[in-house]
Amino acid sequence: MQNVQSFVTGEWIDPGEGAREIANAVTGKVFAQAGNSAIDYSSMLEFARLKGGTALRALTFHDRAKMLKALALYLNEHKQALYDVSFASGATQKDHLIDIDGGIGTLFVYASKGRRELPASKVLIDGDLEHLSRDGSFLGQHIYTPLQGVATHINAFNFPVWGMLEKLAPSMLGGVPCVVKPATVTSYITEACVRLVHESGILPEGALQLVTGGLGNTLDLLNCQDVVTFTGSADTAGFLRNTPNLLKNSVRFTAEQDSLNASILGEDAGPGSPEFDLFVKEAVREITVKAGQKCTAIRRIIAPENFVQPVIEAVSKKLEQTTIGDPQADGVRMGALVSNDQKQDVLSKISELSSEAEIVLGDQTNLAPIGDGVDGGAFVAPTLLHCQHPDDAEKVHSVEAFGPVSTIMGYRDREHAVELANKGQGSLVASLITHDPEIARDITLGMAAYHGRVYINDRCSMGESTGHGSPMPHMVHGGPGRAGGGEELGGIRGVKHFMQRTAVQGSPDMLSSITGKWVPGSETISKDVHPFTQRFHELEIGQTIRTEKRKVTLEDIEHFAEFTGDTFYAHMDEEAAKRNPFFPGRVAHGYLLISFAAGLFVEPNEGPVLANTGLDSLRFQKPVPAGDEVSVELTVKQKTPRNEEYGEVRWQVRLVNQDEDALAEYELLTMVAI
Repeated sequence: MQNVQSFVTGEWIDPGEGAREIANAVTGKVFAQAGNSAIDYSSMLEFARLKGGTALRALTFHDRAKMLKALALYLNEHKQALYDVSFASGATQKDHLIDIDGGIGTLFVYASKGRRELPASKVLIDGDLEHLSRDGSFLGQHIYTPLQGVATHINAFNFPVWGMLEKLAPSMLGGVPCVVKPATVTSYITEACVRLVHESGILPEGALQLVTGGLGNTLDLLNCQDVVTFTGSADTAGFLRNTPNLLKNSVRFTAEQDSLNASILGEDAGPGSPEFDLFVKEAVREITVKAGQKCTAIRRIIAPENFVQPVIEAVSKKLEQTTIGDPQADGVRMGALVSNDQKQDVLSKISELSSEAEIVLGDQTNLAPIGDGVDGGAFVAPTLLHCQHPDDAEKVHSVEAFGPVSTIMGYRDREHAVELANKGQGSLVASLITHDPEIARDITLGMAAYHGRVYINDRCSMGESTGHGSPMPHMVHGGPGRAGGGEELGGIRGVKHFMQRTAVQGSPDMLSSITGKWVPGSETISKDVHPFTQRFHELEIGQTIRTEKRKVTLEDIEHFAEFTGDTFYAHMDEEAAKRNPFFPGRVAHGYLLISFAAGLFVEPNEGPVLANTGLDSLRFQKPVPAGDEVSVELTVKQKTPRNEEYGEVRWQVRLVNQDEDALAEYELLTMVAI
């Protein structure tokens, strides 16, 4: 008997009294037990706050991103151990790639995004400066800082590794420690992953704790700095969400729950088209992968009425070819459900659905799984139902059989297709298979409000598409209504769920000090050395140079026009330019001014500046006629390390004329040697 342990306050704790038995999903034989009657939940939370939270907040976003990458590399080297224990859950090797490799991949994505999209500091700036005074002496800026609490992640049984890592990555990148509570039935897989994390020594002490049983009174101990994320049934989500202490303290609660996801076949995608074949392939995959135990699986197949029968025949033919049994046996493509309790639940839900839909495939009586000793396993045959009257149906749009089950129904026109999809009252994902952009537009706009993600695929994108049921770390995972009303992932959006957005008001100097980014109007630093001769670590935020002046001549304007081919009338025709309400007469090209600016501030000799990689936020503020003089103010605005060799320096560039009137402003990006 395997004791599935919890990892709390730096110690591994055996199951206590009342431990729950765990059976092998393939054989039905009990092999493990999990429980946690010996845990002090108050100490667990304090350990996370005082140890893990303090250590994580001491790191910059880039430090945390490097930590996630190191963890991803370590788990990737040891993932075979996770494969080996996961077979007992009924998952196939292909299923492991979704759960285990998918979870590790999510760590890699967040590590990369943390380095590329977040600053090398502890503060994340949100939006532009708000000018709250006439002279610019009083400004406002929104910032994000880490919550000073704990993220309690309550996860579902179907993805014991991905479910943990897809929540751990954004919360730790945001600087918040985690308590992970997996579903007991697959907690042994999560425990194996946490053991690897612990053995790696990469995370700070207290950053990750594991509870392999009930959470006890944890939810009653949380405060306004804590977060709860939940994945599972709508009933459980509702029960947890209404915990009095969570409501009293406005504890953030994110739910990802039941979802009657739909897939729609466009009326242009008839039998014989690439889209029809793709639609069938996607439907079969979502019914069989993880034995249909995916929150994003296709539960309702919606096709034009005249295509319903061909879809039934095509999907049934492929499902009949699906080999079922021990996931370690040769040739098996679909394993067992996670437990016999889950099997009974799915069979019960099929019975409910069959009151409104005809079972066209799914003979459970003749099911003969492949493998030795599998008679007691939790196997269910792929089941396809046909609902002939979806407008009058209720259970088809509300009852989710969390297994290899889907119901096909027909639609009359696009509006009807949208109406049927939206009858699910909120889902994580709806897919649309069509090659017609007009159909894609009409259906997407009609159903987007009811779905967290809309997945559109056709012959052009099918070779590279990620699949209906695959939440990507870059995109939001969640949905309205029945799906829980929450969001996970979504790139850096997911990180912000674990941070507090605060409006900060003050002088330019105050905001520069707080954000680590130079704010126009704040103090500048002058040095005797040209900044382009200094290495990355020598440059200081606010360091500024002011260049000499250069007069713009009519010859300059005409030469630039002829050399570039930009002979726009405002530069070449005096009378036409005067008729333009924006110009006093012929004026210099904006890009001529930008070129002159570079000539004024560039240090031409070889030095630490390696490359100019672009400019942002360019604005031309006042036209420049021949005879005006221009000069440039160049200021170090922000510094971001990129690797061991160089970092990115963001410069504020401001062009003014002889009267100190602003002519143009932009941010210049350069790579500078460390």
